[in-house]
Amino acid sequence: MTDASALVRWLYLDMNSFFASVEQELNPALRGKPVAVVPLEADTTCCIAVSYEGKAFGVKTGTLVRDAKRLCTQMKFITGNHGDYVRFHHKIVDTVESCTPVEAVCSIDEMACRMTGSQQNVEKAQALARKIKTAIRDRVGASLKCSIGLGPNRYLAKIAADMKKPDGLTVLRPCDLPAALHAIALRDLPGVGAKTEQHLKQKGIFTVERLCRLSEREMHCAWGSICGSEMWHLLRGEELEQKYTEQKSISHSHILPPDLRTKAGAIRILKKLTDKAALRLRQEGFYASGLYIFARFLGKDGWRASCNLMETQDTLAFLNAVNKLWESVPGGQFFGVGVALTGLVPESLHTPSLFENQNRAKLAKTLDQLNAKFGKHAVHYGAIHESASLAPLRIAFTRIPNEQE
Repeated sequence: MTDASALVRWLYLDMNSFFASVEQELNPALRGKPVAVVPLEADTTCCIAVSYEGKAFGVKTGTLVRDAKRLCTQMKFITGNHGDYVRFHHKIVDTVESCTPVEAVCSIDEMACRMTGSQQNVEKAQALARKIKTAIRDRVGASLKCSIGLGPNRYLAKIAADMKKPDGLTVLRPCDLPAALHAIALRDLPGVGAKTEQHLKQKGIFTVERLCRLSEREMHCAWGSICGSEMWHLLRGEELEQKYTEQKSISHSHILPPDLRTKAGAIRILKKLTDKAALRLRQEGFYASGLYIFARFLGKDGWRASCNLMETQDTLAFLNAVNKLWESVPGGQFFGVGVALTGLVPESLHTPSLFENQNRAKLAKTLDQLNAKFGKHAVHYGAIHESASLAPLRIAFTRIPNEQE
């Protein structure tokens, strides 16, 4: 019988210098050379990705182009093509899926897989990780390398993936904790940014070793919120069972009044429901990586459509997805519509993506604050202007009914 203290339950994959590696794969002349991907050709912009050959000169993600030119005179600057990166992203996801199911796509270059059964044995998990690395090299491109972390929970597996780059494979077993974490910096912990680090230092916590010595209550106080308690459990290899696995989706549905039982009326209500679901998502501290919508008709079968998303809280991203899915809705006399945000990830496990529009994220939270202060419909997106006052909360369902209902 395998000792539970030696089991790993998550595999976390992090592509190394992903954008720069894609450029090197597309253009053999760039392989083995310092490459920086930039959003546009200007010395005042910054590098959004740097190959490891460029990092050897001290150029990092976020380095201004003019400084990168000074640090590395032979640096090749490539204007990024997000279409290429998305195409390679889907190839990588498909390749990993051919080896083991992908539980969550965390960003364009990171994904997490839950280990089940005998996969939780460290030796078999390591063999699976090596199989994935080989499959990516053979099916996607030899320039594409990844670091893989294996751990008792997704949070620690992500930390493990960051420990050895490029092309690393690191295992964190429950029996290795917390000593295996003592050498990393506070900022190496996902969820610990500059402000949190400064806050912890003000409380006399300068190292991860010191952090790990805190009791759950002390860590809760150090954060000033439930996030501290969550961190305490995560660093000990525990899963956030209640918050992470019990809540599977955030959904709203609505029976249409007679005057809105048309395609135009139904989408008006659906947009309002999407806005409400996005607000709840942010209030409850989740990101969503999937969305599905459904429609019910009088006298005919219902319809539903779904799509995957990069983890997001952005109302506009959800509305854009709804509009795209709605293009395939059949005709008929509509009776009800609904939306569900799925693939929920707690904020503490969210991995920011370079594709995230931080200004839009700030806008969404600003709108939430304004509406909380001045009333629910004081400010809203133009996309739901015609439906802002529709679908009152008293009529909305807390879940989407199944077909038998």
